[in-house]
Amino acid sequence: MTRRNVLRSGYTTGACAAAASLGAALLLRDGGPLASVELLLPAGDMARFELAGQASSKRCAHCFVVKDAGDDPDVTHGVELHAELSWIERREDDLELAAGIGIGRVTKPGLAVAVGGPAINPVPRKMITAAVRSVFPQIPDGRALQLTLSIPDGVDRAKKTLNERLGIVGGLSLLGTSGIVRPISHKAWTDTLEVALDVALAAGVPAVVLSTGRTSELAARRLNLPEEAYIMMGDFIGYCLEACHRKGVPEINLAAQFAKLVKIACGHNQTHARNAELDLDRLRTWGQEIDLDAEDCQRLELAHTAREVFQLLGAESRLVGEVAGRALEMMREQLPAAGVKIQLVDYQGKIVKTFR
Repeated sequence: MTRRNVLRSGYTTGACAAAASLGAALLLRDGGPLASVELLLPAGDMARFELAGQASSKRCAHCFVVKDAGDDPDVTHGVELHAELSWIERREDDLELAAGIGIGRVTKPGLAVAVGGPAINPVPRKMITAAVRSVFPQIPDGRALQLTLSIPDGVDRAKKTLNERLGIVGGLSLLGTSGIVRPISHKAWTDTLEVALDVALAAGVPAVVLSTGRTSELAARRLNLPEEAYIMMGDFIGYCLEACHRKGVPEINLAAQFAKLVKIACGHNQTHARNAELDLDRLRTWGQEIDLDAEDCQRLELAHTAREVFQLLGAESRLVGEVAGRALEMMREQLPAAGVKIQLVDYQGKIVKTFR
């Protein structure tokens, strides 16, 4: 691999918040200006973070770090992580952590943070407090430090995430276990799937609904299940079914359009076109195996896409039933202890047939 093709890693929101906290602590102790800070990450790497803005006095210090997500940017790339550290009178702990504007609050069980608490995961919380205590190992009796973290545009950015569905309202989360964002394009999706399944199970939903896209999910909402039941798995069918099996999900509804269903029936773990080229020859073979009538076989020969096949044959076609049956068989192999159904969604966004 050439140097030009090497993907660049970035830093998590948790690491950036810890770096901003370290900067605020150093500014409060020593004054400014301060160009950057060095932070030891949980992964064992030492990272340098530039301070994009700062201000300090004898009582209070404030600075912020701009997140660089590397070559795998998401909605938090370029976000400002602000930290304000102030001397206060001691009330309970000698170091109080507060969530300011743009930091989400947890409202549903199943997450790593208790209901009612700020959406700051355990590892980032540990990093943040360790950063401050590295500068202030001893805090005088009767005094305490209050650290307030904020993200000025966190409320708006959170609208582009699945946070609200997961039970995180009012902003973004401070996440990360290593401090480093590795440039793996599907990592954010798989992490979200894990959390979404945990929230669904904690909420006690009677079944989860896995959808391959927004149209399928909107159609499946007519099943009138709790909000926590609906999980947008995108193209990650293999990963999601494995996670459902690992977590013991008892009932699963798969909402999908025919083209995605064909890929699932073919056994592809990824249903994106670039990862699983649609095999129309497989469809033709299945049509021959079930003795599809001559007129439908002719239509099948002329079709260029699975979507076109569905539009030509319709939901009641025996070939459509064959594809759904094979997809159900594949799901049952991966989920032997779970009940499974398929909700077939047409290209107008309606559930047209249920397979079980």
